[in-house]
Formats: sequence, C-alpha cells, structure tokens
Amino acid sequence: MSQQEQSQLAERERNNRLRIISIVTGAGIALVGVLVILYAWQLPPFTSSVQSTENAYVRGQVTFISPQVSGYVTAVNVLDYQPVRKGEVMMTIDDRIYRQRVHQAQAQLAIKKAALENNVQQRRSAQAVIARNQAVLENAKAQALKSGLDLKRVENLVSDGSLSVRERDASRASNAQTLAEVQQAKATLEVSRQDLQTAIVNHASMEADVANAQAALELAQIDLDNTRIIAPRDGQLGQIAVRLGAYVAAGTRLTSLVPPQKWVVANMKETQMAHIRPGLPVTFTVDALNGETYQGKVEYISPAAGSEFSAISPDNATGNFVKIAQRIPVRIAITSEKVERLRPGMSVEVNIDTAAGESK
Repeated sequence: MSQQEQSQLAERERNNRLRIISIVTGAGIALVGVLVILYAWQLPPFTSSVQSTENAYVRGQVTFISPQVSGYVTAVNVLDYQPVRKGEVMMTIDDRIYRQRVHQAQAQLAIKKAALENNVQQRRSAQAVIARNQAVLENAKAQALKSGLDLKRVENLVSDGSLSVRERDASRASNAQTLAEVQQAKATLEVSRQDLQTAIVNHASMEADVANAQAALELAQIDLDNTRIIAPRDGQLGQIAVRLGAYVAAGTRLTSLVPPQKWVVANMKETQMAHIRPGLPVTFTVDALNGETYQGKVEYISPAAGSEFSAISPDNATGNFVKIAQRIPVRIAITSEKVERLRPGMSVEVNIDTAAGESK
C-alpha cells in the first residue's frame, strides 16, 4: 500500500471518529435538554413530593376608609402609614349642620311628647266627664221616677174631684219633661263616651308620632357621630388622600387601613393539586426580605379555578383552542411568629410538602 493510500485511509478514519463524536455529543446535548425540561416541569423521573410555585403573594384585609356624611374636613389627626388603634379619631368633618339637625329632632320629639301628655290629660278629663254625665243620668232617672209617682197620685185625685184637670195637665207635662231629661242625659253620656274613645284612638297615633320623632333623633345623632372618622380596628394606615379644608362626599375614599392579620395566596397549577390538602406544611421565601424563610400550612383551597372568578370568563368554544394549565388559588396560613415585616402584595415562593400528608 502506497503512502498516499495510507494517508487517505487515516483521513477517512479521522472523519468517522469526528462524525461519531458529533453524533454522541448531539445526543448527549439532546438528552441533557430533555432532562432539564423534565426537571423544570417536575415530570418523571424527577417527580417531587414538594409542589412549588412562584405565583404567590402575601395578602391582607385592606379596608378602605370612607365617610358616611358629606362636609368639609376640619381636622386630620393622622399621617401617611401611621399605626392606629381601634376607636382612634383619625379625621373630623364639619358637624355644625348635623348638630343643629340633632337639636331640631330633639325639639320635634319634645313637641310630640307634650302632645302625648296632653292626650293623656284629655283622656282623664273625658273619664271625669263620663262620671259626671253618669250622675246626671241617674238624677234624671230619679226625677222621672218621682214625677211618674206624682202623676199617678194626681190622676187618682182628679178622678174623685179633689184636683182640677188643669193641675193634672201640669203634672203630665212635668212628667214628660223629666222623661225627656232622662233621654238627654243618656245622649250626653254617650257623647262623652265617644269623646273618650276618640282620645284613646288619638293616643295610639300620638305614641307612633313619638316613636317616629325618636327614630328621627337617633338618625340625626348617627349622622353627627359619623362626622368623626374613627379607626374600625387596629392596623396601619396607607396614604392619606384628603387634606384639611377639603370637601368630601359620602363614600369618598379617605385612606386605607391594613390590619396585622396576613396570609399567603399561592396560585398552583391544576396539575399540582392531586395531593394538596388542607393542613399540609408549607415553607415560603420572601423576595423583598432577601429570601427569608417563613413557615405556614395550607388553610383553604379555592372552590374553582381563578379564571372562573374573572369578570369575563374565557370562551374555549373556538376552533383554535390551546389547552393551558389553569391556576387553583390556595390560601396558606402563616404560622411563623414574626410577620411584622410582611406587607400585602409582596411576592413569595411557596413550597408545599405533600409527602407529609401521605405519611399520615
């Protein structure tokens, strides 16, 4: 074999080795890429009992403070981000109009109570009139009885000629008059009874007027009390959105209050939910605190995917449907003691240990 042929054979072997090395290298890179993808998606053989997500945030009960009445702000006693205690007066609204409305309602209530007391007096007076008219009726009946007996005696005396016909007629007229007085006394008694019934009916109406005036006074007092904007609970204020002298309407957002209670909401993929249950231990790190680790536990799991709570539900009835893993919100209670540095809205990375639940 000539030297040239030997050179060509060596070159061919070199090319074959390079080709083999290239194929092995490419296959190795592809295998590494597949393994990286499997690890990133926690697919077999890299399936882990710890379910993690970066789509998680600290949450809190942020309360927006708004007035129930309108008026000019006369005092602002707090500053931006200031801690406050429950019942502390944060702001006040000009209360002069509302105070006068309370005085007006008090005057109306006094008028209604006076009318009610007057009605009670009228009722007592009507009862006294009934008693008097009852006595008048009894007297009229007695006079009628006496007149009837006198008439009977006169009739007997006239029949034997002892009295004249003229005296008989006078006795008859007197008897008729006493009988008429009895009927008049009965009518007067009935009128006085009706007057009493009217007073009784008016009493119920006046009691309702007093109750209505009392309710109006309470409403006016509520409006007056609402001119003082107080903290509904302990917490820390957000930014103050109103200044001294500004006019605010009912419902205007003045500031916000963040109480100390906090929790974490982790939006887990639906493919991670198979073994997640309430009570599982959780660890999470906070980006804003240099990855400081906190402890917690799964408290509640959302009854539906996050997309179901959106204002516009997604429509997957189109022909270009692409399957996307949905997110299931999981509420996590924080069991670590020192949570003062946590703020609602902070991003966290959550790790839920499902193996703890399986071991139980």
